This record gives sequence, structure tokens and C-alpha cells, in this order.
Amino acid sequence: MKTKGYVVKSAKAPLESYDFDRRELRPRDVALDISYAGICHSDIHQAREEWGPAIFPMVPGHEIVGKVTQVGSQVSKFKVGESIGVGVFIDSCRKCASCNAGLEQYCVEGMTGTYNAYERDGKTIALGGYSNKFVIDEDYAVHVPSNLDPAGVAPLMCAGITLYSPLKNWKAGPGKKVGVMGLGGLGHMGVKFAHALGAETTVFSHSPEKEADAKRMGADHFILTKDAKELDKYKQSYDLILNTVSADLDLEPYLQLLKLDGTLVVIGLPGKPYAVNAGTLLGQRRSLAGSMIGGMAELQEMLNFCGQHNIVSDVEVIKADYINKAYDRTVASDVKYRFVIDAATF
Repeated sequence: MKTKGYVVKSAKAPLESYDFDRRELRPRDVALDISYAGICHSDIHQAREEWGPAIFPMVPGHEIVGKVTQVGSQVSKFKVGESIGVGVFIDSCRKCASCNAGLEQYCVEGMTGTYNAYERDGKTIALGGYSNKFVIDEDYAVHVPSNLDPAGVAPLMCAGITLYSPLKNWKAGPGKKVGVMGLGGLGHMGVKFAHALGAETTVFSHSPEKEADAKRMGADHFILTKDAKELDKYKQSYDLILNTVSADLDLEPYLQLLKLDGTLVVIGLPGKPYAVNAGTLLGQRRSLAGSMIGGMAELQEMLNFCGQHNIVSDVEVIKADYINKAYDRTVASDVKYRFVIDAATF
């Protein structure tokens, strides 16, 4: 299947136009014309080989929304013309305890990434969503509610599920106090979901100019963190805190904000390991945890929830030839709050 996209041919090289072939449909495959592809900060890390050796040529992109154009002979989940989404992985072993529990992101053998990965045959490079067409096994795609703006849906496939999953796992809802560290591409989705779930929601940010956006998205409170002493008055106040910040920072003041049995969940990836005061964890039986995206069932659950509550990501839509500039602006935190590529411009 002839496909147009953008590729990184070597570490740190700029992205450039690229023509390539997608596989022909297998019996359980679905083909789609991509409408929008989100730019995730992890795309940049991997394209620039900042997370270890990468696989080139690399077509990044794991926030994909489009329309079904063809279905394989055994497909039962999708029909031509339906809206469809593809996220961070395109396959898994399908037989381990995690896969059987609908937690494919924690596949014991390792999930197959949408890009910068080899498919299950161990030799075919998976090429991602910065393109105009895609082919996916129906089990690893989801239905997109028709009432949602597809451009705003694209980042839900990674940023959205990355925040929805821990909020659901740690039972955010009425009567719970939830804090979100950082109001960026990840954090702004945490605010929207925590508010929609009924939790009292606080944003912790070092950027005072973001307060209006935080309140518009549903935050009940906005706390500036430039002065760490400002946090002292909120000690033992929160049931759950989501750390969406990828920069190195001191977790100690935030751990002290947790109530008895409260949890701080690490979502952003820092450049080096955190130093943690064990005494702070012991003192109130606090937990420090991590969470990564969600399984297929939860991804569909999240999209259904978004459809019910009219939740999408705040996005800036760009043309394909702007991707390299968008990368630089993303690194500089100069976007509100995610870039999304119009796939018609590939």
C-alpha cells in the first residue's frame, strides 16, 4: 500500500518527506486513511536517540486518528467509514497474564511499539503514524466517538490514556483530592479527567501564566511551586498526586502533601533516578508508584468517557512541513498543549 509520510533517517537528523509501502491486508487487518497524528515528546526523544539506541529509518507517531478504508476477510470489529484510533502499541504476545488481563502495555514479552520497534517477526521495522495511511490488526485499534473533534482526539491515544489509567486505578472521584504536577501536554489531560471524574483537583505549576488555563480546564485550585515553602501549608492533604513533569526535581515536598495511604504516581520520565526519603513514605504509609499508558479495553473505555463528557486535548494543528519546528517548540514548552499534524499535508 503506497504511503506518504515523514522519516528520520539517522539520530538527530531532521525529519523529511518519505514514500514507503504498508503491508497488504491480512485477514484480521484494518486499513485507514489517517486524518491526524499527534506529536508526543517521546517522539522527539526517540528520533534524537535520547533514550538509547534507536531503529532507523524511523517514522514516528503513536497518536493516530483516521477513517477505515478497507477491512480484512475476518474483521468483525470495524466497518469501512468508521472513525478509528491507534495508540502506543500495535501488538503484544497475546498469551501472558498481562495480555490475558487486558493489560497489554505490560506484556511480559514486551509490547510491540507503533514505531521504533520490530514487529513480532523480529525483523520488520514498525513505521508509525506520521503518514497518510496505516494498517493495524483490529484487536489493537479502537472506535472513536463521532461527536469528538478528531484533531483533539489524536493526543488522547497517548497523553490521554497515560493520565486516565492512573486516575482510574487509584480511584479518583468524588471525595478525593487529586494533585497534578505540571500543566503541559500530559498534565492538562490529567486536570480534565480528574475534574470530570468528580475529584477536587489542584494544579501545581511554576508558571503563573497557566492559572487561567488550569481553571478553565476544571482545576479547583492552582498552586505556584517556585517557592517550595508554599507547599508546606498543604501537607497531608492529598489522596493522589500525578507527576507529569519529565524534568529532574525533588519529590520530597510533594510526598509530604499525601495523606495517610496516599500515592504519588510518576508519569513523566526524568533524566536520572529520583532520590526518595524512605522515612517520608513510612511516616504516613505513603506510596510512590508508576503508570504507563493503558491496555486496549481501558483505551476504549477512556474514549467512551471522553465522548460522554466531550473531552479532547487542546491542540495546535500544523502541516507536515512544520514538524521540525514543532519539535523545537515542544522542547521549549512553546505549545498549548499538543501539536497535531494534518495528515492531508503529507
